[in-house]
Amino acid sequence: MVLVHAHPDDETITSGGLMARAVDAGVGVTLVTCSLGELGEVIPPDLKHLEGRPELAEHRAGELAAACAALGVTDHRFLGGRGRWVDSGMVSAGRGILAAAPAHLSSGAFADRAEVDLQVAQLADVLTEVDPDVVVSYDAAGGYGHPDHVRAHEIAGGAVEKLDPLGERIALWATAAARGEVAAGLESLRRRPWLPLPVPTVEDLPTVPDETITVRLALGPARVRKLAALRAHATQIQVFDDGSEPPAYALSNELAQPVLASEGFVLLRGPSGADEALEALSA
Repeated sequence: MVLVHAHPDDETITSGGLMARAVDAGVGVTLVTCSLGELGEVIPPDLKHLEGRPELAEHRAGELAAACAALGVTDHRFLGGRGRWVDSGMVSAGRGILAAAPAHLSSGAFADRAEVDLQVAQLADVLTEVDPDVVVSYDAAGGYGHPDHVRAHEIAGGAVEKLDPLGERIALWATAAARGEVAAGLESLRRRPWLPLPVPTVEDLPTVPDETITVRLALGPARVRKLAALRAHATQIQVFDDGSEPPAYALSNELAQPVLASEGFVLLRGPSGADEALEALSA
Protein backbone atom coordinates (compact mmCIF):
# COMPACT_ATOMS: atom_id res chain seq x y z
CA MET A 1 0.00 0.00 0.00
CA VAL A 2 1.30 3.47 -0.94
CA LEU A 3 -0.29 6.65 0.37
CA VAL A 4 0.42 9.97 -1.37
CA HIS A 5 -0.16 13.03 0.80
CA ALA A 6 0.56 16.70 0.30
CA HIS A 7 1.85 17.88 3.70
CA PRO A 8 2.76 16.50 7.11
CA ASP A 9 -0.52 15.92 9.07
CA ASP A 10 -2.67 15.15 5.99
CA GLU A 11 -1.76 11.48 6.25
CA THR A 12 -3.06 11.24 9.81
CA ILE A 13 -6.21 13.32 9.41
CA THR A 14 -7.54 11.43 6.39
CA SER A 15 -5.97 7.98 6.56
CA GLY A 16 -4.16 7.49 9.85
CA GLY A 17 -6.55 4.73 10.85
CA LEU A 18 -6.12 2.96 7.51
CA MET A 19 -2.36 2.92 7.89
CA ALA A 20 -2.53 1.64 11.46
CA ARG A 21 -4.98 -1.12 10.52
CA ALA A 22 -2.89 -2.08 7.50
CA VAL A 23 0.23 -2.34 9.65
CA ASP A 24 -1.68 -4.50 12.15
CA ALA A 25 -2.75 -6.78 9.29
CA GLY A 26 0.82 -7.23 8.08
CA VAL A 27 0.33 -5.11 4.96
CA GLY A 28 3.38 -3.15 3.83
CA VAL A 29 2.70 0.59 4.11
CA THR A 30 4.71 3.25 2.29
CA LEU A 31 3.90 6.90 2.94
CA VAL A 32 4.96 9.51 0.37
CA THR A 33 4.78 13.12 1.55
CA CYS A 34 5.07 15.74 -1.17
CA SER A 35 6.24 18.77 0.82
CA LEU A 36 7.31 19.78 4.32
CA GLY A 37 4.35 22.09 4.87
CA GLU A 38 6.61 25.13 5.09
CA LEU A 39 3.70 27.60 4.83
CA GLY A 40 1.52 26.07 7.53
CA GLU A 41 0.17 28.29 10.29
CA VAL A 42 1.43 27.46 13.78
CA ILE A 43 -1.07 27.04 16.63
CA PRO A 44 0.84 26.86 19.96
CA PRO A 45 2.04 30.28 21.19
CA ASP A 46 5.35 28.79 22.34
CA LEU A 47 6.05 27.56 18.79
CA LYS A 48 4.64 30.58 16.94
CA HIS A 49 8.17 31.87 16.29
CA LEU A 50 8.58 29.04 13.75
CA GLU A 51 5.83 30.35 11.46
CA GLY A 52 7.19 31.61 8.16
CA ARG A 53 10.73 30.53 8.99
CA PRO A 54 12.88 27.75 7.48
CA GLU A 55 12.97 26.03 10.86
CA LEU A 56 9.28 25.17 10.56
CA ALA A 57 10.02 22.64 7.81
CA GLU A 58 12.44 20.73 10.01
CA HIS A 59 10.11 20.88 12.98
CA ARG A 60 7.22 19.52 10.92
CA ALA A 61 9.44 16.74 9.60
CA GLY A 62 10.03 15.75 13.21
CA GLU A 63 6.30 15.83 13.93
CA LEU A 64 5.71 13.61 10.91
CA ALA A 65 8.30 11.11 12.09
CA ALA A 66 6.57 10.96 15.48
CA ALA A 67 3.17 10.48 13.83
CA CYS A 68 4.53 7.65 11.68
CA ALA A 69 5.93 5.99 14.80
CA ALA A 70 2.54 6.22 16.50
CA LEU A 71 0.86 4.60 13.48
CA GLY A 72 3.55 1.94 13.04
CA VAL A 73 4.64 3.21 9.62
CA THR A 74 8.33 2.54 9.00
CA ASP A 75 8.66 3.30 5.27
CA HIS A 76 8.30 7.04 4.70
CA ARG A 77 9.67 9.04 1.77
CA PHE A 78 9.52 12.64 0.62
CA LEU A 79 8.68 12.88 -3.08
CA GLY A 80 11.91 13.51 -4.98
CA GLY A 81 13.83 13.64 -1.70
CA ARG A 82 13.47 15.79 1.38
CA GLY A 83 12.94 19.44 0.48
CA ARG A 84 12.65 18.88 -3.29
CA TRP A 85 9.13 20.33 -3.38
CA VAL A 86 7.79 23.07 -1.15
CA ASP A 87 4.35 23.97 0.15
CA SER A 88 2.47 26.02 -2.47
CA GLY A 89 0.27 27.83 0.02
CA MET A 90 -3.41 28.57 -0.45
CA VAL A 91 -6.05 31.27 -0.27
CA SER A 92 -9.57 31.06 1.10
CA ALA A 93 -12.18 30.20 -1.53
CA GLY A 94 -15.63 30.73 -0.09
CA ARG A 95 -17.51 29.10 2.71
CA GLY A 96 -15.87 27.08 5.43
CA ILE A 97 -12.41 25.70 4.83
CA LEU A 98 -12.51 25.61 1.01
CA ALA A 99 -9.21 26.71 -0.53
CA ALA A 100 -7.66 27.62 -3.87
CA ALA A 101 -4.21 28.28 -5.30
CA PRO A 102 -2.54 31.62 -4.56
CA ALA A 103 -1.94 34.04 -7.41
CA HIS A 104 1.80 33.38 -7.39
CA LEU A 105 3.80 30.26 -6.55
CA SER A 106 7.29 30.29 -5.09
CA SER A 107 10.23 28.51 -6.70
CA GLY A 108 9.97 24.76 -6.23
CA ALA A 109 6.27 24.90 -5.34
CA PHE A 110 4.70 21.47 -5.51
CA ALA A 111 1.70 22.79 -7.48
CA ASP A 112 3.83 24.32 -10.26
CA ARG A 113 2.10 23.22 -13.48
CA ALA A 114 5.43 22.90 -15.30
CA GLU A 115 6.63 20.20 -12.91
CA VAL A 116 3.79 17.69 -13.07
CA ASP A 117 5.50 15.27 -15.49
CA LEU A 118 8.63 15.12 -13.34
CA GLN A 119 6.52 14.53 -10.24
CA VAL A 120 4.61 11.71 -11.92
CA ALA A 121 7.93 10.10 -12.86
CA GLN A 122 9.24 10.47 -9.30
CA LEU A 123 6.15 8.80 -7.86
CA ALA A 124 6.18 6.11 -10.56
CA ASP A 125 9.71 5.22 -9.45
CA VAL A 126 8.42 4.65 -5.91
CA LEU A 127 5.51 2.54 -7.15
CA THR A 128 7.84 0.48 -9.33
CA GLU A 129 10.05 -0.23 -6.33
CA VAL A 130 7.24 -0.97 -3.86
CA ASP A 131 4.84 -2.66 -6.32
CA PRO A 132 1.66 -1.89 -4.35
CA ASP A 133 -1.83 -3.27 -4.86
CA VAL A 134 -3.33 -0.11 -3.35
CA VAL A 135 -2.56 3.59 -3.84
CA VAL A 136 -4.40 6.19 -1.74
CA SER A 137 -4.54 9.96 -2.29
CA TYR A 138 -7.32 12.55 -2.78
CA ASP A 139 -10.18 13.19 -5.19
CA ALA A 140 -9.92 15.59 -8.13
CA ALA A 141 -10.84 18.53 -5.90
CA GLY A 142 -8.08 17.66 -3.46
CA GLY A 143 -10.67 17.23 -0.73
CA TYR A 144 -11.01 20.93 0.08
CA GLY A 145 -9.27 22.53 -2.88
CA HIS A 146 -5.72 23.09 -1.65
CA PRO A 147 -3.54 23.18 -4.80
CA ASP A 148 -1.05 20.72 -3.31
CA HIS A 149 -3.84 18.22 -2.63
CA VAL A 150 -5.08 18.62 -6.19
CA ARG A 151 -1.55 18.00 -7.48
CA ALA A 152 -1.16 14.92 -5.26
CA HIS A 153 -4.33 13.53 -6.85
CA GLU A 154 -3.00 14.30 -10.33
CA ILE A 155 0.34 12.61 -9.86
CA ALA A 156 -1.13 9.60 -8.06
CA GLY A 157 -3.48 9.04 -10.97
CA GLY A 158 -0.74 9.70 -13.50
CA ALA A 159 1.72 7.29 -11.91
CA VAL A 160 -0.87 4.53 -11.54
CA GLU A 161 -1.98 5.02 -15.14
CA LYS A 162 1.63 4.83 -16.30
CA LEU A 163 2.29 1.53 -14.54
CA ASP A 164 -1.15 -0.08 -14.85
CA PRO A 165 -2.92 1.45 -17.86
CA LEU A 166 -5.69 -1.15 -17.89
CA GLY A 167 -6.44 -0.95 -14.18
CA GLU A 168 -5.79 -4.65 -13.67
CA ARG A 169 -3.32 -4.54 -10.76
CA ILE A 170 -3.46 -1.32 -8.75
CA ALA A 171 -6.53 0.04 -6.98
CA LEU A 172 -6.49 3.85 -6.76
CA TRP A 173 -8.46 5.27 -3.84
CA ALA A 174 -9.41 8.77 -2.71
CA THR A 175 -9.93 9.69 0.92
CA ALA A 176 -13.44 10.97 1.65
CA ALA A 177 -15.63 11.97 4.58
CA ALA A 178 -19.22 10.69 4.62
CA ARG A 179 -21.57 13.66 5.03
CA GLY A 180 -24.05 11.89 7.29
CA GLU A 181 -21.38 10.59 9.63
CA VAL A 182 -19.66 13.97 9.82
CA ALA A 183 -23.00 15.71 10.50
CA ALA A 184 -23.75 13.29 13.35
CA GLY A 185 -20.30 13.84 14.81
CA LEU A 186 -20.69 17.62 14.66
CA GLU A 187 -24.06 17.38 16.40
CA SER A 188 -22.43 15.43 19.22
CA LEU A 189 -19.74 18.08 19.57
CA ARG A 190 -22.37 20.83 19.85
CA ARG A 191 -23.65 19.15 23.00
CA ARG A 192 -20.30 19.74 24.75
CA PRO A 193 -20.24 23.22 26.24
CA TRP A 194 -16.69 22.69 27.49
CA LEU A 195 -15.25 22.66 23.96
CA PRO A 196 -13.24 25.89 23.67
CA LEU A 197 -13.78 26.29 19.92
CA PRO A 198 -16.86 26.73 17.70
CA VAL A 199 -18.38 23.77 15.88
CA PRO A 200 -19.00 24.34 12.15
CA THR A 201 -21.93 23.12 10.11
CA VAL A 202 -21.44 20.17 7.80
CA GLU A 203 -21.72 22.57 4.85
CA ASP A 204 -18.51 24.24 6.02
CA LEU A 205 -16.50 21.03 5.63
CA PRO A 206 -15.46 18.93 2.61
CA THR A 207 -17.74 15.89 2.61
CA VAL A 208 -19.38 13.60 0.06
CA PRO A 209 -22.81 11.93 0.05
CA ASP A 210 -22.75 8.77 2.12
CA GLU A 211 -23.83 6.62 -0.81
CA THR A 212 -20.74 7.58 -2.82
CA ILE A 213 -18.37 6.06 -0.25
CA THR A 214 -17.05 2.74 -1.55
CA VAL A 215 -15.53 1.54 1.73
CA ARG A 216 -16.10 2.85 5.24
CA LEU A 217 -13.21 1.44 7.25
CA ALA A 218 -13.97 0.88 10.94
CA LEU A 219 -10.94 1.98 12.93
CA GLY A 220 -11.61 0.07 16.13
CA PRO A 221 -8.65 0.26 18.55
CA ALA A 222 -6.50 1.83 15.82
CA ARG A 223 -8.24 5.14 16.51
CA VAL A 224 -6.21 5.45 19.73
CA ARG A 225 -3.05 5.46 17.60
CA LYS A 226 -4.60 7.91 15.18
CA LEU A 227 -5.26 10.27 18.09
CA ALA A 228 -1.64 9.90 19.20
CA ALA A 229 -0.49 10.71 15.67
CA LEU A 230 -2.77 13.76 15.55
CA ARG A 231 -1.22 14.99 18.81
CA ALA A 232 2.23 14.52 17.30
CA HIS A 233 1.42 17.25 14.76
CA ALA A 234 1.32 19.83 17.54
CA THR A 235 2.07 22.87 15.37
CA GLN A 236 -0.97 22.13 13.22
CA ILE A 237 -3.54 20.29 15.33
CA GLN A 238 -5.26 20.53 18.71
CA VAL A 239 -6.92 17.38 20.09
CA PHE A 240 -9.80 17.41 22.59
CA ASP A 241 -10.54 14.06 24.19
CA ASP A 242 -12.26 13.71 27.56
CA GLY A 243 -13.57 10.24 26.80
CA SER A 244 -16.77 11.50 25.15
CA GLU A 245 -17.66 10.12 21.75
CA PRO A 246 -16.36 11.24 19.35
CA PRO A 247 -13.09 12.96 20.25
CA ALA A 248 -12.48 16.29 18.51
CA TYR A 249 -9.62 18.03 16.77
CA ALA A 250 -9.06 21.47 15.30
CA LEU A 251 -6.65 22.99 12.81
CA SER A 252 -5.47 26.60 12.78
CA ASN A 253 -8.95 27.62 11.57
CA GLU A 254 -10.11 26.93 15.15
CA LEU A 255 -13.14 24.87 14.12
CA ALA A 256 -13.81 21.75 16.19
CA GLN A 257 -14.27 18.64 14.05
CA PRO A 258 -14.99 15.04 15.07
CA VAL A 259 -12.39 12.29 14.97
CA LEU A 260 -14.74 9.69 13.54
CA ALA A 261 -14.77 5.98 14.30
CA SER A 262 -14.28 5.22 10.61
CA GLU A 263 -12.51 6.58 7.54
CA GLY A 264 -14.11 6.75 4.11
CA PHE A 265 -12.57 5.89 0.76
CA VAL A 266 -13.85 6.14 -2.81
CA LEU A 267 -12.51 3.77 -5.47
CA LEU A 268 -11.33 5.78 -8.49
CA ARG A 269 -10.08 2.86 -10.58
CA GLY A 270 -8.87 -0.67 -10.08
CA PRO A 271 -9.46 -4.38 -10.47
CA SER A 272 -12.53 -6.32 -9.46
CA GLY A 273 -12.59 -7.09 -5.75
CA ALA A 274 -10.55 -4.04 -4.76
CA ASP A 275 -13.22 -2.96 -2.29
CA GLU A 276 -13.20 -6.34 -0.56
CA ALA A 277 -9.44 -6.14 -0.04
CA LEU A 278 -9.75 -2.78 1.72
CA GLU A 279 -12.79 -3.83 3.75
CA ALA A 280 -10.86 -6.85 5.02
CA LEU A 281 -8.66 -4.50 7.05
CA SER A 282 -11.65 -3.86 9.33
CA ALA A 283 -11.81 -7.52 10.32
